[in-house]
Amino acid sequence: MNNRTAYILHAARGPILLITVGVLFALHQADILRFSLTWPILIIVVGVMKLLERTAPRPFAGTPPFAPPYPGQYPQQPPYPPPPPPDPGAGSYRASGPGAPYPGGNPK
Repeated sequence: MNNRTAYILHAARGPILLITVGVLFALHQADILRFSLTWPILIIVVGVMKLLERTAPRPFAGTPPFAPPYPGQYPQQPPYPPPPPPDPGAGSYRASGPGAPYPGGNPK
C-alpha cells in the first residue's frame, strides 16, 4: 500500500456505510432478513473500515496527498522582472503645486 491508500480509505468510509445500510434496508423490505437481525453488520463494517484505516501507512507530516513524484517534474518559472524606477517628477510637490502649469492650458 502506498501513502494515498489512507486517504482513499478515509474518503470511502461514508459511501461504503451508506451502501451497507441500503442493502440491509433492501433485505428488510424484501422480507428476506429483518433489520433487527442484521444491524450488527453495520458495527462489523465500521470495525473493518477502522482496521483498514489504521493499517494503511500514513504520509509524512506536511506532505500533500498528491505531491509530484520527484522534484523538478514541473519547470521552474523565471523570476519576475523588477519594477521600473519611479518617475522623479511624477507626484512631487513641484509638478503638482500651485505654480505648476495646467495640462490643458491655464483655466480662468
